[in-house]
Amino acid sequence: MIQWMFVAILVCGASVLNSCKDAHAQEDNPVAKVVSTELIRTSQSWDGVELPDYFEGRPELVAVKYVFPAGQKLGWHHHPVMNYGILVQGELTIIGLDGKTHVVHEGEAVVEMVGTVHHGENRGTKDCILYMFYLSQKDLPLAVQHPDIPLED
Repeated sequence: MIQWMFVAILVCGASVLNSCKDAHAQEDNPVAKVVSTELIRTSQSWDGVELPDYFEGRPELVAVKYVFPAGQKLGWHHHPVMNYGILVQGELTIIGLDGKTHVVHEGEAVVEMVGTVHHGENRGTKDCILYMFYLSQKDLPLAVQHPDIPLED
């Protein structure tokens, strides 16, 4: 019985010493804490229009990375599904068919228009990198192109 108590004391003592050693190591090398920053919370697209209700049925979530070279223009299109994204590099200008524009800067989040024709342009000097997240359903396109509408130079 005394042997087991001695072993228990040794184990507990070693545990306390290790805890102290670990605490000291953490002081020497503090671990960075996770920081949470909400980038956007809205029920409207960037132009102030209310987003549609969710679809009924099984959702399909899609994440896409876009790289827009400097000077590149994306053709006119509309999105049949809700989507939002984060621009991680560069600056992107979004233009609605009605002439409204919105400039998205590096590090900003954007909620795209749904069902409204628009296009994007990289008017900057470096590539834009944009991560977009779509709330879709199976077999729905993420975007519908409108090649019949000419882009202005």
